[in-house]
This record gives sequence, C-alpha cells and structure tokens, in this order.
Amino acid sequence: MNRWIAMHSALKTYGRLLAVILLLAVPQTASAQDAITGALDRALGAGSAAGEEAPLSLSLQLLLIMGLLTILPALVLMMTSFTRIIIVLSILRQALGLQQSPPNQVLIGLSLFLSLFIMAPTLSAVNTAAIEPYAAGTIEAQQAIGAAGDQFHAFMIRQTRKADLGMFADMANAGKFASPADVPFSVLLPAFVTSELKTAFQIGFMLFLPFLVIDLVVASVLMSLGMMMLSPTIVSLPFKLLLFVLVDGWALLMGSLALSFT
Repeated sequence: MNRWIAMHSALKTYGRLLAVILLLAVPQTASAQDAITGALDRALGAGSAAGEEAPLSLSLQLLLIMGLLTILPALVLMMTSFTRIIIVLSILRQALGLQQSPPNQVLIGLSLFLSLFIMAPTLSAVNTAAIEPYAAGTIEAQQAIGAAGDQFHAFMIRQTRKADLGMFADMANAGKFASPADVPFSVLLPAFVTSELKTAFQIGFMLFLPFLVIDLVVASVLMSLGMMMLSPTIVSLPFKLLLFVLVDGWALLMGSLALSFT
C-alpha cells in the first residue's frame, strides 16, 4: 500500500515537471515570457542584484535546457531499474523464439512503467527532499540537486556489487571509501550499470533454460522421426507458449523483477 502511495506521489511530480516543460515549449504572451524568464533565471542561478552580470536571454536559456533534456533521459534511465528490466524482457522474447512479439514499443513501455513502480519510493523521497522545498523557495537549486542525487545514490549503491565498485575505484585510483555515501558518482554510475548488466544476464540465463530443454526435446523427436526438413522452432513454439501461459509467466517475471530490487 505504501508503494502505491509513493507511486501516486511520483506521478504527480512527473505531472508538475511536464507542465513546466509544456509552458517552455509553446509560444507565450509577453507577461508569461517574463514569468518564465524569471523562473529560468532562478533555476540557472542568474542574479538580479545591482552589479551582477545580466541573465542569459530567454532563447539561450531555452537552448541550454533543451540541450540538457537530450542528455538527462539517458542518464536517468541508466540510474534506475530500467536497464535490468528491458534486457530481461528482450532475452525472454528471444528464448520464446518470437522475433517481434511483443513489439519493442510494448517492451519499452512495460519496462518504463515497471521501473516507475520500482523507483516510486526513491522518486517520492526526491519529491519530498528536493522538489517541494525548491518549489517553496526554501532551498537553492544546488541544494535541491544535491538532495535528489543523494536519493539516487542510495538506490544505486544498494544494487551495486562490491567487486564492480572496487574495480572502477581501482581504475580511477580513488582508493578505499570510508562509507558507501563517500563513493562519487563517477565511480558509482559505471559500477552500477555493470552490476545491472550482470544481474540481467543471470536472470536471462535462468529464463532460457526451460525453453532450451523444450527445443532440445523437440529437435530430438523430429530427428528420430526422420523429419529433419521441419524446423524445430516452428514445432517448439506452441509448447513454449503453452508452458509460459500455464505457469503464469508474466506475473512471475514481473514480480521477480520487482522483488530483485528490494
């Protein structure tokens, strides 16, 4: 129940961010542009006191923000559970012998929503510690970014293997860290992605085994019957689909992926 409440709060946070992006994207009146310029100046740390440099123009600010928006989605996806989920789902499709079913759009959408469900507690903590105080004007932009980074840092450090963390720390000549909170993002991020890839392939290997057994049995039966011209994939596909449906494979897989992040 708490996870659902946190997910609802995260959705509301995404809604507020989307509204801000839409306001920046559509043409505005002069008064609305002045309001947006003021908000952008505050977000970029532009001063308004006498003697300070003039803030960037609205066009340059929008160009800077749109440039960051092209990079941020990739960084955010690599800092969440999305990588593990999309790889496992892709391996499952290959194990079933299906080329384009489910299509890529379905797999990506399913991975995004499952990632949102898994990341709901972290997003809720980011909303409480960073977004709401910054919107209320109680903290500065740098403090909000630091508070949000701490929440993602805590999530990633729990999912990162010590061996991967030690490998990248040695490559960066960072030495040993006194506590997990001291690990910098420059070391934690590649170690986290490496750990996610390894975990995803381990889960994919376990998924592949029962379907591989079905393929071997079908191929052996066809060879014993002398039907070597018939593709074993065509014959084994219905049996693999039947097995996956009978064991309620989608529910088991989604539940196992969600539990793997606890």
